[in-house]
Amino acid sequence: MRGEQTPKLREALEEDIIAGRLRPGQRLDEVGLAERFGVSRTPIREALIQLAASGLVEIKPRRGAFVLLLGPRELMESFELMAELEAACARMAAQRMSDEDKRTLSRAHDECRAAVEADDESAYYEANTHFHGAIYAATGNRVLAAETLRLQRALQPYRRLQLRVPRRMDSSFSEHERILEALLAGDATEAAQRLRSHVLVQGERFMSLLAALQEETEGMAAQ
Repeated sequence: MRGEQTPKLREALEEDIIAGRLRPGQRLDEVGLAERFGVSRTPIREALIQLAASGLVEIKPRRGAFVLLLGPRELMESFELMAELEAACARMAAQRMSDEDKRTLSRAHDECRAAVEADDESAYYEANTHFHGAIYAATGNRVLAAETLRLQRALQPYRRLQLRVPRRMDSSFSEHERILEALLAGDATEAAQRLRSHVLVQGERFMSLLAALQEETEGMAAQ
């Protein structure tokens, strides 16, 4: 049961942090959070460890966990950098991918399709991660793949949340289809452009959602 609680707690805390209900620098009290969610401290602690791994929380020895959050400008700049790194991955992958790389990428795309058909946001997020990871691996450049994966992990909470924009999952899958088409055709220039646009749209959608969440939070605080 505890293992099932942790992802839900992490997602709830992610949204609270990103929406501004939990502020940067704020200490996250395990006892208070356990009481709020009606759980023991253990799944709260596990959720905080996961948030620390994604960069939204910092755990300080003997002091506890504290909220970290990228500012709007740093966040958009991170998405811009992510777009360029992924475009470079797409360009190299289109030129270098093996038959096995193509099969791996196609399987990841099929996972995305199944998640869309099931309207399963969590499954789509996991399949989406596999799809992008397959492109990084197909570059044959371990340094580029590692750097792209590092930034992808730092942006994971933000990329996950933007899937809540209405019909974003459907749009994302359609963008994947166009990216896959260019990659399998070996069109490096088109693959790079399509993947760059895909990531930039994620950033734009997330910023729109962030503004809506913050407006909602401010409205609740004013009541």
